[in-house]
Amino acid sequence: MPMLDPNANTVNGAVNDPITGFAIPPSWIRLCSDPEALQKIQSGRWVILSSGLLCRRGLTTGTTAAAACKGAVLSLKRSVQTTEIATPAGIPVSLPVVARGGFCLAVKDGGDHKFDVTAGLVIAAQARPAEKTALVAGKGIGRIVARGLCDEVGRPAISPSAREQIMLAVRQALQETGLAGAEVELSVPRGVELAYKTLNPRLGIMGGISILGSTGFVEPWNDHFIGDRAMELKGAKKVLVTTGRTGLKFCRILFPHHKAVLMGSQLNRLAFEKDQESILCGLPALILKWAWPQILDETGYGTVAEMVEIEPQHGNIAKALQMAKEKLPETRIVLLHKDGSALADVP
Repeated sequence: MPMLDPNANTVNGAVNDPITGFAIPPSWIRLCSDPEALQKIQSGRWVILSSGLLCRRGLTTGTTAAAACKGAVLSLKRSVQTTEIATPAGIPVSLPVVARGGFCLAVKDGGDHKFDVTAGLVIAAQARPAEKTALVAGKGIGRIVARGLCDEVGRPAISPSAREQIMLAVRQALQETGLAGAEVELSVPRGVELAYKTLNPRLGIMGGISILGSTGFVEPWNDHFIGDRAMELKGAKKVLVTTGRTGLKFCRILFPHHKAVLMGSQLNRLAFEKDQESILCGLPALILKWAWPQILDETGYGTVAEMVEIEPQHGNIAKALQMAKEKLPETRIVLLHKDGSALADVP
């Protein structure tokens, strides 16, 4: 463990949030009364706010599903009560599970997220020895019915990063048990019911929830947290706001000299200073819907992602961009495709 100095912004040279890369001001840490604050921040499970308050990150459906699948395979040989899972962010986490005889249950940890409707959700996995390893999407996992989402139409709504995380967990379990392969069926017993409380039906995913997670962690979104994210923009000369993890990843590559802040869907709280060089950059859906909530009306498209994939020159995209520019006349607006290439760039 490196030496930690609560009076300096250093952990062997830096105190950064390991998930977002945000350089934490020393004043925030000094305001925290928890003597283990720095260790908690380094674990990735906790976020510190400007008031010194620590908020706990939750775990994604992808991380929870990986725990269930790994536990199911391990339990073909022995009973299992905890599993250690590698996250896409590179930070391992341990999850409690109930696993016996090839069947495993894991419960999704919502952390301090105020609005996480999937918090406490049970995810199940059933494993059977097999010659070839395969992941089967069972009941409660949604199917994609619109283009432009995480996979092709008709496929289960399991994002590539979550699928990779799950398959890595399964391979680790196979190596530990000595089994040649396993077929693992993943299911969400309350997935169909819960899907109606999510955005899935409006996004083009039907019949269940999505298995997602680009980092493995869920930010503890609440009013205080959003306010602090906006405060991160203060004082910087070059600033960039993005709406999601994919956008954040590409923005740091495309604009390395800008201070990048993840605001999610809370763009209405966005306010740049007059002398700042500002950019709003990310995938199109949240930005265009924020600019023009009626963008899909009478178009025949179910989602912005579908419109962008099928008809990237659609007039409503240009109109929404114009509206975004009217809201932020001094801000450069960049829309990205999922591969990081530019869909639009409005100076």
